[in-house]
Amino acid sequence: MSKIEEAKEILKELQVPAKQQADLCCLVLLAMANIKETDLWTDATNRWIRIHDVIAYTKENYDIVYAENSRETFRKQAMHHFRNAAFIEDNGKATNSPNYRYRLTGEMLSLIQKYGTASWESEKQHFLNAHETLISLYASKRSMQKIPVQINGEHFTFSPGKHNELQKAIIEEFAPRFAPNSECLYVGDTTEKDLVKNTEKLQELGFAITLHDKMPDVVLYSEEKKWLYFIESVTSVGPMEPKRIKEIEEMTAGVSAGKIYVTAFLDFKTFKKFSESLAWETEVWIADMPDHMIHLNGDKFLGPR
Repeated sequence: MSKIEEAKEILKELQVPAKQQADLCCLVLLAMANIKETDLWTDATNRWIRIHDVIAYTKENYDIVYAENSRETFRKQAMHHFRNAAFIEDNGKATNSPNYRYRLTGEMLSLIQKYGTASWESEKQHFLNAHETLISLYASKRSMQKIPVQINGEHFTFSPGKHNELQKAIIEEFAPRFAPNSECLYVGDTTEKDLVKNTEKLQELGFAITLHDKMPDVVLYSEEKKWLYFIESVTSVGPMEPKRIKEIEEMTAGVSAGKIYVTAFLDFKTFKKFSESLAWETEVWIADMPDHMIHLNGDKFLGPR
């Protein structure tokens, strides 16, 4: 194997995410260890170096050129994660200081010097026992950051992010106030597109089930009033503008229930950004002021047209 392939194998066995097994990260490990193509891993060192030095090293020894202005990419894709994994340490200087340096930790140096030897497996296991792997660490962080939400009386979790924070507010704050006793027939998640999707009920109501990207973010149904609420959760794109209304109308041509179109925003500032593009005969709900709505109609309050 080439030295880049060997570095990738080391990172894979140390259970780092796939992104941190990319060639750039492998080259960082090789430069930090001062390992050239013909060197042995037993020759690895852990001198203090800068990202600039890493870039120069890869060009000189591996004929791979990175622009000097790619230092931030190195920092974000490799250095940050390698430090989290206890592979490297810094010298404690301010990050914008010309004297800021990185090096392999003593443990990591000792470990990679054993790569390819009979003691590699036992040394690797000792390292893994002493340090939580990046895959485990990041999975744990993602789990802690997940947003709990109650949907139709059941417990779910949304992925972290403003879009899903707003979807949680729609379900837990908007629905009890303006769609009481309604059922959530559809809601997506930024990672699990169809988190809740009652296909049977949607088809019963006359929906033409199409691709996810045509579905509103949240669909609520009031059996009592025979009303459907189509709600877009807007943090950066996708309000209820005329084109969007037309798309939903086409998808729900066979639906006889009353249709209510709602654009939800986290705050008034975001609403103002989109206010001129919103379609007439639609509703606006702002999570910052959950007890109120803005009705873009003039002659009628909340209800299907």
